[in-house]
Amino acid sequence: MKITLIAERIFDGEHFHEDAPVTIEDGHILAFDTVKGAKEIRQAGTLVPGFIDVQVNGGGGALFNADPSVACIETIAKAHARFGTTGFLPTLITDDVSVMVKAADAIAEALQKGSAGVLGVHFEGPHLSVPKKGVHPQGFIRDITDAELAVFCRQDLGIKVVTLAPENVSPEVIRTLVASGVKVCLGHSNADYNTVVAALAAGATGFTHLYNAMSPLGSREPGMVGAAIESETAWCGLIVDGHHVHPAAAKVALRAKPRGKIMLVTDAMPPVGMDDEMSFELFGIQVLRVGDRLNAITGELAGCVLDMASAVNNTVNLLGLPLAEALRMAALYPAQFLGIDHKAGRLASGHRADLVLLDAQNKVQANYIAGQTVYARC
Repeated sequence: MKITLIAERIFDGEHFHEDAPVTIEDGHILAFDTVKGAKEIRQAGTLVPGFIDVQVNGGGGALFNADPSVACIETIAKAHARFGTTGFLPTLITDDVSVMVKAADAIAEALQKGSAGVLGVHFEGPHLSVPKKGVHPQGFIRDITDAELAVFCRQDLGIKVVTLAPENVSPEVIRTLVASGVKVCLGHSNADYNTVVAALAAGATGFTHLYNAMSPLGSREPGMVGAAIESETAWCGLIVDGHHVHPAAAKVALRAKPRGKIMLVTDAMPPVGMDDEMSFELFGIQVLRVGDRLNAITGELAGCVLDMASAVNNTVNLLGLPLAEALRMAALYPAQFLGIDHKAGRLASGHRADLVLLDAQNKVQANYIAGQTVYARC
């Protein structure tokens, strides 16, 4: 069945078009025109490419570490669909290898089942730096072994991202991971500049939540932050929630990096999509929500209540970027990092029909994954 959506505006990933049609067939974009025989639906608002989030720990009250199952993944997906996410990586933070195996099995099952929005998996740890562990449990931080490598090198997990500290994982191991199709990100690390540069040379291509939990930029020791900002090829995830990164620091990175190398991430936790001030436990430590901020009772920031639609609006309102660039940071640039920009991240003929309808305040009215409505605001 062909459906033509005619919106007040369409943003195709580069340009806005007024009163523009897009025709969808079999889950893909057929044409930017009306097509004979297609059912026409007029919509108030702006159609934009669906958002892609490479770091999602939880949502809808669910936490992937606490319940590494397909049901948990689908609960998280449903919660984030309300906020425009059409593709995401369920993220498992540092844990026992048995939990990693369960998480991998759940991802493989979700992909085989075709669970909406699931692109693969992000293992954030366990091979991190204790001084920069944040809320990751120190008892599970460890050297890499064949057991973890066997999980990372599985070929049934879709897109695989692994965050590691390069002072604790050798360039040789990074090369092995990259050869197995893993996208290696650097983070939760106290590494010096030279160690980071060596990891990039070995094939690492990203940095997890820039500035947070990484050795800082100094005048004589650039650290991981300096290496991340200096690199012209590596992507950086950025949490724009007003708590994790000061707007001035974010602006510095945006001005220094080549356009397209900073992408929005949420680092979302279970309260996303929940209307109450819910708290939850993370490895036995209570995490409290106060407004739009999460803190462990031990004081550390503990992920986010951030969603992608809010990240886009914060990028406009806090960082002063044009809406078009904020939308690219939420869709096109993560698609390029993940290597799927040939089918996602922009609206183009032949691409999957992952679209989000925004209202005049840039809040999500509807979300379509492969042309199917996964969320519609009442």
